[in-house]
Amino acid sequence: MLDESLLDDPHALARADTRGLLLGAAAAGARVRTAARLTQEAGVQDLRPDGRPRTVLVAGAGPEAATVADVLGALGAGSCPVIPLRAAGPTPYEPRWTLPGWTGPLDLVLLTTASGREAGLVDLVEQAYRRGCTVAAVAPAKSPLAEALEQARGMTIPYAGPASPLPVGPSGAPAEDLGALWALLTPLLTLADRIGLFAAPPTEVQAVADRLDEVAARCGPAIATYNNPAKTLATELADALPLLWSTGPTVAPAARRFAAVLATRTGRPALAAELPEALATHGPLLGGTLSSGDDPDDFFRDRVEGPQALRLRVVLLREAAGRQAVSAPAARELAYAHDTPLSEIAAADGGVLETTAELLALTDFASVYLAVASAERS
Repeated sequence: MLDESLLDDPHALARADTRGLLLGAAAAGARVRTAARLTQEAGVQDLRPDGRPRTVLVAGAGPEAATVADVLGALGAGSCPVIPLRAAGPTPYEPRWTLPGWTGPLDLVLLTTASGREAGLVDLVEQAYRRGCTVAAVAPAKSPLAEALEQARGMTIPYAGPASPLPVGPSGAPAEDLGALWALLTPLLTLADRIGLFAAPPTEVQAVADRLDEVAARCGPAIATYNNPAKTLATELADALPLLWSTGPTVAPAARRFAAVLATRTGRPALAAELPEALATHGPLLGGTLSSGDDPDDFFRDRVEGPQALRLRVVLLREAAGRQAVSAPAARELAYAHDTPLSEIAAADGGVLETTAELLALTDFASVYLAVASAERS
């Protein structure tokens, strides 16, 4: 259950947010600026590569690595393949990565980590060096990974850590760092611009930081729910099973990340799919047992004593109004035909980097409000 009254009490929210999630979400713009400064100091903007790589392979530790690879792949679609390297065992806490057999001197390997102590990433640097690949990483300076890159003649871009130590959770481990995604992604945006993967000049990176600040201002704890898109979405998703439908390749990473953070932060399931394929893959669910249509038996259910059943809700994540996908009207029609509630999240006008950042940030805020309010209620 979600304590909706908590959302409109900023002081109660601050007390309930023992993991410091709201502060981390609000500081995303600052993390982008710090990461951009460290990237410039590392000399990335002065690089003069001979040409675009044949492929870009991305590996990293932590849940942010998948989103980093997803965003780079979406933004660079059509220029060269961006391939995420999936970690293998032996356990989730000892990940190992292996380069494909065809990897060679024409390929670029990008690594992301907030600690730089993963033995599997150090081993991946050695693999890349033996294959003749160019290697770059976002990692803390003087970490084992940074030292391995120095020996392999690779490039390390220092990781922009949080401005203050993270709160310690009940288990004794540091809380989640919500700014880690931006600290890892920002340097690679600049690097991608230099190698010709896609355009991300310093002005656009600054625009991303500004857009994140705007989202924090619109979605902050002091803004009432009726005027706060993140709080509104959080209340709409209470006791719902979200179907996250995205309208374009640059929007899809936000939907997939939203599904992931809903699971990790709130323990809630969600399904993500791109339109128009989502109409076929998720359409049958709208007519199934989880649909929100009227059930005669449900009318007599004891709503106080009985547990609240999950009901489907479609969340349509789309680009700015000027770039609205032709499949969006069909998505609305299908949801309404099955009496399934629909939420729409659209970015404001701007460049592709800005709109992608806005959707990532807004859904991050929504997942945080769900996590904080649900935990306080329980």
